[in-house]
Amino acid sequence: MALSLTPVQIEVMTQALRAAKGAVHGERQPIYDKTCETLGISIHTFHRWKTHLTGAVERKQRNDKGSTGLTKEEAVLISGVMMETIRNNGKRLYSVADAVAALRADNKIKAEKIDKATGELTHLSESAIHRALREHRLHPDQLLRPSAHTSVRSLHPNHVWQIDASLCVLYYLKPTKGVSNGLQCMARNEFYKNKPKNLQKIMADRVWSYEITDHTSGWIYVEYVMGAESGENLCSVLINAMQERGNGDVLHGVPHILYMDPGSANTSAMTKNLCKALDIQAIAHQAGNARATGQVENARNIIERSFEAGLKFQPVADLAELNATATKWRIWYNATKKHSRHGMPRTSAWLRITEEQLIKAPSIEVCRELAVSAPKSRTVTGRLQVPWDGQKYDVSKVPGVMVGEKLMVSFNKWRNDSVQVWTKDLDGNELITVCPVVKTNEFGFEEAAPVYGEGYKAQAPTVADLNRDEVEQRMTGTQSNVEAEATRKKKALPLGGEFNPYVELDTEQPTYMPRRGQEHSLKAPKVEIAPLNHAQAAKALRTRMGANWTPDHYSWLMQRYPNGVQEDLLDAIAEQLTKPHTTTLKAVGGSR
Repeated sequence: MALSLTPVQIEVMTQALRAAKGAVHGERQPIYDKTCETLGISIHTFHRWKTHLTGAVERKQRNDKGSTGLTKEEAVLISGVMMETIRNNGKRLYSVADAVAALRADNKIKAEKIDKATGELTHLSESAIHRALREHRLHPDQLLRPSAHTSVRSLHPNHVWQIDASLCVLYYLKPTKGVSNGLQCMARNEFYKNKPKNLQKIMADRVWSYEITDHTSGWIYVEYVMGAESGENLCSVLINAMQERGNGDVLHGVPHILYMDPGSANTSAMTKNLCKALDIQAIAHQAGNARATGQVENARNIIERSFEAGLKFQPVADLAELNATATKWRIWYNATKKHSRHGMPRTSAWLRITEEQLIKAPSIEVCRELAVSAPKSRTVTGRLQVPWDGQKYDVSKVPGVMVGEKLMVSFNKWRNDSVQVWTKDLDGNELITVCPVVKTNEFGFEEAAPVYGEGYKAQAPTVADLNRDEVEQRMTGTQSNVEAEATRKKKALPLGGEFNPYVELDTEQPTYMPRRGQEHSLKAPKVEIAPLNHAQAAKALRTRMGANWTPDHYSWLMQRYPNGVQEDLLDAIAEQLTKPHTTTLKAVGGSR
């Protein structure tokens, strides 16, 4: 915009510029300061007027514009080191100068240039490295900019809901018995981050809000809870939001898609089970991508500015009053404030939903039955009970229950006196059976157990009992358990002896051709048996020969077998010595 200076201003500025032109170095700034004081302007305005009066001088372009002495590899290293030291709050621990100095010291980079006039090799300046990083598009300022994103559309109201939880940092409920002190402001000097003890005292009393937005219409639903972000709180708020409430609080029904952050509460088993039962597609966006649920994030800002800001002037007594006030606000806001995308009030946009698109939600009680913890396997005991969290629960009413079998059991946060057992019917449909806790008296006995002397009632037969009886009667060819027992006592054959399990053994088997083979290469080891001495051999021969044994035979044995006699030769030697008309005794088997 062109400047319009008065003649007096022009005259004062001209004298000052003329005096500054003839001044030596160091004397110009006092002249400028005195002129600013005279005209009542800032030094910035002085230089702007100076440029206007003297004409802007175009700065001479550098000869090396567009070129850099920093290689791409060096730029990547410098940028990487700086990015690694950025804290979660965005504060950088390493400056460019620090990163370059450390990398140079470790011989990881050179970052040098050659002076064309002198041929001298010098380090690049910090400003030159800054320029080089930006020219390579690797400066941390550039890398920290958000990625490009795509706009996603929904098809109709209740097609997509976004949900998120927020901690209300400004307020917390501090109930005191007999005192209505209501919603309190969290004073910074009491609860700021360096006073964790004070913050810990009110952790359980802090207020959380859950925001739900319908993506198509932008309708905002807000509800406040106590404690913390949890699967139970999320399911409770979602169930309430799906109910038909009337009186301008129009948002209700079952959404097709529930879009949320990947927090533990949002991905809990309770949330998954509820969504699965109501045929809601639960989608959790990628961690760190808060823009994916930007609509509900923006709803939090709207709630803070338009609703919560007024709580400082009109405080509420308790959580119920807070939610009642929030209900009035959301009815008013959605009905009166136009959405920037479609230009309609949010309520008007949501009411364009068709009959086919609006799926009515089950009652709160039914929804709570569906929102349960993840089922866990439990074994049925002999009393038709299952253990859970230190207590026992009666599962005798579960269809098809059998002792020793495993059941999938889950706990319902809204039912403290029972568990839910998940089974399937013959068609594959899921069945949920509510099983009560087994109550005991002060002595540990079950309250429902029969009393000695007052009669005894056996458990109803299980499927296993009935099937076992059917099998026993089939095997014995009888019609009752009594008849089956009598048949067993008679030692009768099962199935009347008509079953022959060996019938197939009598079938003719094929004859197979013998297969050629090769002898095993293993050689049997040679077994050496120690010979009997002469006394042992003579004793054995005397037993075999009886009266035919003589002392001459002993001498002959010593002569013929000086090294002892092998036991396997004794029979042959005895036979030789007892032959009649033997004139000359020969050694059997040769001398050893």
